[in-house]
Amino acid sequence: MALAAKLQLRQSQSLVMTPQLMQSIRLLQFTHIELERFIDDEIERNPLLERAEPQDDAVSDQAQKVDVAPETAPGGDWFETETAWSAEAISEKLDTSLENLFPDDPGTSERLGPDLTAQWKSASGNGSASSSDGFDVADMAAAAITQREHVGEQVALAFADPAARLIASELADGLDEAGYMRADMAEIAARLGTDKTAVTNALAVCQTFEPAGIFARDLAECLSLQLAVRDRLDPAMKALIANLELLARRDFQTLKRICGVDEEDLLDMLAEIRALDPRPGMAFSGGASDAIVADVEVRAANDGSWVIELNSETLPRVLVDHIYFAQVSPHAKNQTEKDFLAECLQNANWLTRSLDQRAKTILKVASEIVRQQDAFLVHGVRHLKPLNLRTVADAIGMHESTVSRVTANKYMLTPRGVFELRYFFTASIASSGGGEAHSSEAVRDRIKQLIDEEKTVDVLSDDAIVDMLRESGVDIARRTVAKYREGMNIPSSVQRRREKRALASAGR
Repeated sequence: MALAAKLQLRQSQSLVMTPQLMQSIRLLQFTHIELERFIDDEIERNPLLERAEPQDDAVSDQAQKVDVAPETAPGGDWFETETAWSAEAISEKLDTSLENLFPDDPGTSERLGPDLTAQWKSASGNGSASSSDGFDVADMAAAAITQREHVGEQVALAFADPAARLIASELADGLDEAGYMRADMAEIAARLGTDKTAVTNALAVCQTFEPAGIFARDLAECLSLQLAVRDRLDPAMKALIANLELLARRDFQTLKRICGVDEEDLLDMLAEIRALDPRPGMAFSGGASDAIVADVEVRAANDGSWVIELNSETLPRVLVDHIYFAQVSPHAKNQTEKDFLAECLQNANWLTRSLDQRAKTILKVASEIVRQQDAFLVHGVRHLKPLNLRTVADAIGMHESTVSRVTANKYMLTPRGVFELRYFFTASIASSGGGEAHSSEAVRDRIKQLIDEEKTVDVLSDDAIVDMLRESGVDIARRTVAKYREGMNIPSSVQRRREKRALASAGR
């Protein structure tokens, strides 16, 4: 068989991930904050992109109010002319003399004049001066002190030796936002060229700073520092702090034996522990946090349906400057500049189309979620239906991965609060009577209600909860109930019974 080279023509289809397509996919899963940062970067790189600032109706209305003729405005005759602010005019308006208005300053009437007219008119916002030129109280508000600034002030006062002050500053840099010292002592000593003893001594001084508990290396040390300040770190309390894992398991019998106290004393000790702050550093501002802003707003319509709108605050407004492109493109000196302008125009047009497609996709997915979860919006979490990504994807004719990207880190404002879009996608739990399946989130809420309503003499075990749920039509396994209970940080029936009895004994 002879071997020979051949040329063959073949057709095939394949999906190529172009940079523009990858950009569109990324835009879908961006939060509105990430999207704003991305657009800022694009505007900085692309001279043909610019933001479209919306018209501020409030400013326009205010400007119209300012332009209202004085005779038609309430009290407009006060601002007719500057002579209206003379001493005689004011006395006539108020039907009294200025000496009665300013008894401590009888010379006021002589000092009133055009200067006061300008000041009063500027302060009242009815003069020609812009209100932005006036005094703003917010500009004088003191910024919240940070944890680092608060600790730095105490370091400067507590250490006279420059070397010890330098070590303390390094320790302060190792604080996390909760006030715990996470830096390695040996590493700090090696970096500063000193021994570990000097670092330990500096840490001991820093642990006396306010707030109490700061510079602790773990929770037990944090609680111990606060108890020491309160002069309550006795041997029994030390034993309790050393066995926090038993406290977390609510093993009160073992704790009473280890601490050598009776039940009443143990309850008093637990009350003191609850009064402590496990994260003392959180009292300071660690920086601005981003508030949750809903991407979609849902409200009830008059006809009983739901109105679904995109939040305008989360929608970036970007324009392509075609006029600027038309002005500069004829002046391109070489092919490189022409290619650059053409690429900028292409990228700008693609970005605007991608943003528009992103908004339409979010609205389409949100509308389908509202349609599927109408009962939840009307009646609450007990009527939340089981829902998965494929159901929504098939209903709107999109791929499941697209729905997954759209629902990531997006929020919906409903009459029942703000929820992440992923909240509406829950697992399905079969019905014991063969009816409609139940949402796992609704079952969790039912379990929590049953436990909240239980009594001290009748604490529900997981098996009892399973039986009660099956009577109400929920076919669920015991291990699932235990998993949901632990996910809500609810202790077992044995621990709840022990705690309820202890609290009841303390109440007597």
